[in-house]
Amino acid sequence: MIDTTALRSRVSGPVLVEGDDAFADEVAGSNLVIVNTPDAAVGAVSVADVVEAVRFGRELGVPVRVQATGHGASAAITDGVLVTTSRLDTVRIDPATRIATIGAGVRWAAVVAAAAEFGLAPVAGSSAQVGVVGYLSGGGLGPFVRSHGYSSDYVTGFTVVTGLGEAVEASADENPDLFWALRGGKRGLGIVVEVRVRLVELPSLYAGSLLFESQHIDQVVRGWIEYTRSAPSEVSTSLVALRFPPIDAVPEPMRGKNLASLRFSYPGGAAEGERLAEPLRALAPVFQDALGPLPIDRVATIHNDPEGKSPSWSNGTLLTALDDDFAGAFLSIAGPAARVPFVAAELRHLGAAAATDVPEGSAVGGRSGAYTLTLIGAPEPSLFATVIPEAAARVFDTLRPWINAESNVNFSSHGGAGTPNWSAETSARLDAVRRAYDPDGVFAG
Repeated sequence: MIDTTALRSRVSGPVLVEGDDAFADEVAGSNLVIVNTPDAAVGAVSVADVVEAVRFGRELGVPVRVQATGHGASAAITDGVLVTTSRLDTVRIDPATRIATIGAGVRWAAVVAAAAEFGLAPVAGSSAQVGVVGYLSGGGLGPFVRSHGYSSDYVTGFTVVTGLGEAVEASADENPDLFWALRGGKRGLGIVVEVRVRLVELPSLYAGSLLFESQHIDQVVRGWIEYTRSAPSEVSTSLVALRFPPIDAVPEPMRGKNLASLRFSYPGGAAEGERLAEPLRALAPVFQDALGPLPIDRVATIHNDPEGKSPSWSNGTLLTALDDDFAGAFLSIAGPAARVPFVAAELRHLGAAAATDVPEGSAVGGRSGAYTLTLIGAPEPSLFATVIPEAAARVFDTLRPWINAESNVNFSSHGGAGTPNWSAETSARLDAVRRAYDPDGVFAG
């Protein structure tokens, strides 16, 4: 327990400690299994609040951490000061410069809606409910990953509070070393209070998903892998093997079923999009066809990621080029006959624009990866400690021949497959930037 009397006089937002009525809600993230109990929580309403919270933690020698939505959390926060940024929730669009200025507490849904009013779009994530800043800090692979690259490639600047308790700008012209690190370096670099991103024009979009029943999963997996070998760079696709439990919360047509979902995104017209998607539609009889022209403000429906708070467990890694042997191995752990504690096993096709770094360079890890692999555990907390992690380890062992030498931090929330999220050179450079902007390790806890 720490004395927060002085802190309360220094900030405008709420300062809460365990036992306060609003404490549990203030520190809760999206994963209900993770119960945060920091010594104090500061609900920042301004840059000045973040500055004072960092200085307070630095003076006491306790760690300072940050949370917007808590989507990226994999372990509970049990000490120090937690700065919550959900109140920094403004979005400003400049249609002349096509720049969106986004507060640290904003989710992608708000940016997509605001930009759409001007006929523009952010290179957003697949989920509308994920926080923008946390997503960008690891790079960010969305539904336009092959046509447009990593979402962080579109960042033009940050306002960030360093470990010294100073608010600074980070861009190609100001503190370029910090700017490099914040695009992909994820943690320990400061508390971002605002980010500016370049918007794009997407006058038309052909996108959505195709569902296939379990008896067709083998040919769908093998056919999709074959399709990706020659897919145009403008087309982004992913495949997920789904296991829907037999519960009332699942819509009746899918309840208790094993299904394969192919997601497709083409930032262009319907005629060409339909032509490009035709080989996927022809793989097998389609159980549910939700692929067609899509308004940009409905981009989150491509993946239809679940919304709201729930118990969750996921882990993943990046993969190299896939082949028919991989398809067999993947089906052994994700097909309808597999007995595994996962509700989903997802593959996303990378390459094209995602493989090319921005001209000035960034800290995004894993650009050499050709695909992603994500495992999502059954939402049963009693399985999270041992059963699901051990099953995931067996999956990674089975797929070891195709695991990329480098992963990406946004996909390895529980350690991934044991591969590093950055090259040795990038890791060393990130450590140097952290020492420069947080010499006392305020954010290292």
